[in-house]
Amino acid sequence: MFNLLYKELRLAAHPNLFIFTLLGALVIVPAYPYGMVFLFGCLGPFITFTYGRETDDLYFTALLPVRKVDVVKSKVLLVVLAQLTQIFVSLPFAFLRVIVLPEGNPAGIEANIAYYGFGLVVYAVFNFIFLTEFFKTAYTPGIAFLWAIIPAALGVLAMEVLVHFPNFRWLDSVAPGDLMQQLPILILGIIAYALAMTAAYRISAKRFARVDL
Repeated sequence: MFNLLYKELRLAAHPNLFIFTLLGALVIVPAYPYGMVFLFGCLGPFITFTYGRETDDLYFTALLPVRKVDVVKSKVLLVVLAQLTQIFVSLPFAFLRVIVLPEGNPAGIEANIAYYGFGLVVYAVFNFIFLTEFFKTAYTPGIAFLWAIIPAALGVLAMEVLVHFPNFRWLDSVAPGDLMQQLPILILGIIAYALAMTAAYRISAKRFARVDL
């Protein structure tokens, strides 16, 4: 599996996937809707899957002495690796912005614990729909992306708008007490992401097994 993932990173991943992964640093930008970072994290895999279709990546990978289920697993792991790396890239900038921009983010949610919890839920929804829809045919990333990006974008919109209501201002805070109150959202996001990726892999593997390349 390591060799397949290495092949994904060296040959199958579009350069934009790495660029969008580094855009986690956007959380240092003043007055910016940080939910866009997660939408970039959805756009990168879509471009990579589209690139793979144009280069017949799945077909040539399936010709290797590997199981079709492992082909799916390598694609899923590539998506997970890109998205989690994007989050880890953003973390030092999220800490730094509290120091250099203590006035907060007037454009929307602050890059805090709740932000990352909501983001993981957005990723979970997008990945499950996109991957399971794509592997029905392994040839229509555009349709899969449209189905997946709509609920993901609505989730980001809800996250950004919610913090402007007085009853939910604690979601936009970096005060220690509010951060502890946000912790369940992060835990929920981690669980949702893990469950969604596991389910997406299993369903996608079954669907790809029926695809005639």
